[in-house]
Amino acid sequence: MPPDSRTPDNLKGNDAKKQKQKDDGTSWEYPLEDLKAQQRLIRTPNLKDPGYTRQKENKKLWVRERITALLDSESFNEVGSITGKPVLDEKGNLVSFVPANAVIGWGRIRGRKVFITADDFSVRGGHADGGIAGKAQYGETLALKMKVPLIRLLDGSSGGGSVATYLNIGATYIPGLAGLGRSMDAMAAVPVTSALLGPVVGLASAKAALSHFNVMVKGLSQLFAAGPPVVKQATFEDLTKEALGGWEIHATNGTVDNVATTELDAFQQIRAFLSYLPSSIFQLPPIVSSSDPSTRKEEDLIRIIPRRRARPYDIRKLIHLIVDVDGNLYNDASSFFEIGETWGRCIVTGFARLNGRPVGLLTSDCMVNGGAIDALGSQKTTKFLNLCNHFGLPVLNLVDQPGFAIGSLAERTATIRHGASAMAALYQASIPIYTVIIRRAFGVAGGAFGDTDDGSSIRVAWPSGDWGSLPLEGGIEAAYKRQLEAAGSPEQREKLMAELLDKFEDVRSPLKTAHRFGIEEIIDPRDTRPLVCDWVAHVYEHVLPQLSIRRQNEYQGDGKSLVGLGFKL
Repeated sequence: MPPDSRTPDNLKGNDAKKQKQKDDGTSWEYPLEDLKAQQRLIRTPNLKDPGYTRQKENKKLWVRERITALLDSESFNEVGSITGKPVLDEKGNLVSFVPANAVIGWGRIRGRKVFITADDFSVRGGHADGGIAGKAQYGETLALKMKVPLIRLLDGSSGGGSVATYLNIGATYIPGLAGLGRSMDAMAAVPVTSALLGPVVGLASAKAALSHFNVMVKGLSQLFAAGPPVVKQATFEDLTKEALGGWEIHATNGTVDNVATTELDAFQQIRAFLSYLPSSIFQLPPIVSSSDPSTRKEEDLIRIIPRRRARPYDIRKLIHLIVDVDGNLYNDASSFFEIGETWGRCIVTGFARLNGRPVGLLTSDCMVNGGAIDALGSQKTTKFLNLCNHFGLPVLNLVDQPGFAIGSLAERTATIRHGASAMAALYQASIPIYTVIIRRAFGVAGGAFGDTDDGSSIRVAWPSGDWGSLPLEGGIEAAYKRQLEAAGSPEQREKLMAELLDKFEDVRSPLKTAHRFGIEEIIDPRDTRPLVCDWVAHVYEHVLPQLSIRRQNEYQGDGKSLVGLGFKL
């Protein structure tokens, strides 16, 4: 009997008896009972099955436990419920059943329809020789056609290759994408999320990367193109799964967006992420009721930016003071749901709500490298802006940008190349952006983040604004290099530097820029929430519907061609 099989011994009482009933030929009751018996068999775990035992020993949920934990109660409707290999005796009685290692079907999250594809690692570790061809990719096609979010629960290779397949078919084969093209098609129209819930290898690793949002579980999941045995054979590196592709690697290099502490935590993050997005690019983001007044003014905002420019502050506290405090599915205290906290840490991105309306939030963290944007921060900016632009989320852009990271490390990691992509994403975004310059906007990077050249966005500044082609201190060093070097002593040099700083101090006031209409408006920081809430209400009523119509006109229906709107990773 196959080690992955489910047997009637798992069924209780009446279920086993019903299986032995004879067909009297007068109704469809017997075939229906046969169907139900197979469904019950597949959906009941075999506690003696080595694959199931392995899952539990590794403190992992079984595939159907995962689906139950993720979806609204009793909302799962399976597709392909008896896909697999039934084993019958000579009398036609069901002896055992080896199910496909992919479970797919419809479900709901907060009442909204989704489609889910879930790996069953207990059946051949998710490999292709334990699967039924076409099942997983059929699910991704359904999600695309029906315009509903797609959720993947990845554990194993997700139907990827295994050399054991060669013996089964009696030949080798040129590898195909096993439906990966359907994944890319789906990303063009619907939100695609992936939870990494074990070793995610080969095809599954590509699926994880081909997601709008993915989350891995700390200490439980790993991601790699090939596992330790293959790596050892190819590169002679003898690595554990965690050393090869654990969370500390992929949650810091940008392959994975977020990290969860448990499987249930990962499911909550997916539920939260989807709550901000429309079911497809043809709809508006979902608005929820908010008890947080749009007119709320926080006194702390008047003093949160230090008067001494070199001092840091807590950007996340600043965010929480502006966005809705109703909370979300992941954070009871605030509507801010951060995406990518563990990578590209100089940049902070996430979703939030303003008077119940979802927005993307983009800013920088002055506590990480002073906020200067590096290569990973640039990649994070690009990916996030493309995500918001693709699904029609307006962006609140809080600018404190001292410029691109500089130095040998910045040059070796191609900061300016990745930075140029971030600049292009900002420039090419069609969604409305409300820019608030809260402190610095220097150099090319400051110009990119603080620019509103397209005419469809709004820009204001706080009185703490500080901008220019170069930060003043470093700029003086460059512009007055000869005079400073000619100073007779370190003391005289320091005195000259102080005198030069005094001369420039008056002209660096943002009010001087406002006199020349170099900044459109300087606002009281306490007025920020009322202003952006008023802006976003107008955007949702008058701007986003037009963008939705444009998407409908440009979408050609095959999931591949969205002129000017294709999602870019």
